[in-house]
Amino acid sequence: MSLHLVPIRFRDAAAFVGMWHRHHQSPAGCKFCIGVADDDGVLHGVAIVGRPVARHFDNGHTLEVTRTATDGAANVNSLLYGAAWRAAKALGYTRLITYTQAGETGASLRGAGWRVVAQRPANPGWDRPSRPRQATGVEHIARTLWEAS
Repeated sequence: MSLHLVPIRFRDAAAFVGMWHRHHQSPAGCKFCIGVADDDGVLHGVAIVGRPVARHFDNGHTLEVTRTATDGAANVNSLLYGAAWRAAKALGYTRLITYTQAGETGASLRGAGWRVVAQRPANPGWDRPSRPRQATGVEHIARTLWEAS
């Protein structure tokens, strides 16, 4: 099977994430999305890239891969991460980050040339008495911060 990059609208990428992502819903928005399809036009994966979720990284020069999702086809995630970094650089951004959860190997990121920047402890969640929030199911899970290089 031959794979290639394809443009994809946010709403279509969000629907793909909703169908294939293991533990997250689609993010609220994005700067750009990338798809990977085969020669028959079958979509096998998407990447959604947006502003960093952590406000101290949102400096105007940094973007974050907020979601990738694949149908399990080999090498799709690595292709998406590499393409996301090339696209971000072409748009003038100087840094691209993403996170993996504890238990995820990061093989796709390493395959695309990314490196570990930091280990983040588990977050207790965003719910506070002064501002109640709905649990998303990913609270209390440690994360690894990655950076494209």
